[in-house]
Amino acid sequence: MTFRPWILLMALPAAGCPPTLPESPHNIAHRGASGHAPEHTFASWDLARTMGADYLEQDLQMTADGILVVVHDETLDRTARGAPDDCRGLVREKTLEQIRRCEVGSWFNERYPDRARPEYPQERIRTLDEVFQRYGREVRYYIETKQPEEAPGMEEALLELLDRHGLTQGAEAEGQVLIQSFSAASLQKIHGMNPRLPLIQLLGSRAGNVVPLLDDISAYAVGIGPASSLVTPGVVAAARARGLLVHPYTVNEPGEMRRLLDLGVDGMFTDHPDRLAEVLSER
Repeated sequence: MTFRPWILLMALPAAGCPPTLPESPHNIAHRGASGHAPEHTFASWDLARTMGADYLEQDLQMTADGILVVVHDETLDRTARGAPDDCRGLVREKTLEQIRRCEVGSWFNERYPDRARPEYPQERIRTLDEVFQRYGREVRYYIETKQPEEAPGMEEALLELLDRHGLTQGAEAEGQVLIQSFSAASLQKIHGMNPRLPLIQLLGSRAGNVVPLLDDISAYAVGIGPASSLVTPGVVAAARARGLLVHPYTVNEPGEMRRLLDLGVDGMFTDHPDRLAEVLSER
């Protein structure tokens, strides 16, 4: 996830009763087990499952031909390797056929030689459809709409895929899918299309005092995803008073995990779900 300044919110009808989620605190694998394997790859998500993650995160971008792919950055430059015409530049300016020619594992081996594995360069960018095909209803998904203003139709495409894979009902009833975004407009659009879907409003580190924002957020969302630096006893208490979940990001140090758990957060994003699982086992 990328830190973003706050955006003013428009009031919408109340979000309604939140779904019944698994017992908290929730261990949310940030881009999968991205501290151990290339982010947003089957290797990373598979590993996160073995490490005890409750949710697997997917960041969405949309290709030039309207396909939802799981990539964090709006450009391919950081993680993709291959022919520059196909594997450099904005995701939204590439077709799915072009993106399929790129591999997304070599960069990880180069950056983290102590964690390198020979099979990682075989990893490819996956469509959200492929992710759902692989894991089905066996896992819980935490999906972010990225740069939705630059990708008209992203929200409709996401909801259509949830319906097609039989995930909508699970999302509504038990939070099998949580949808997050820094874009209040994107979440409000989804809320307008299906007010039963559980939504999480992300809050960047420059949001300042988030407490005054919570009343508006509670009109369409069931929780907040603040930068961990924003989480204080007052924020947690104010969120609790409004029935909002608190899922801070991105927390990799055991000491900070313990601080947040002591404050009563409902879970957190981490690149190291194994570390969080160990901390949770202590409690």
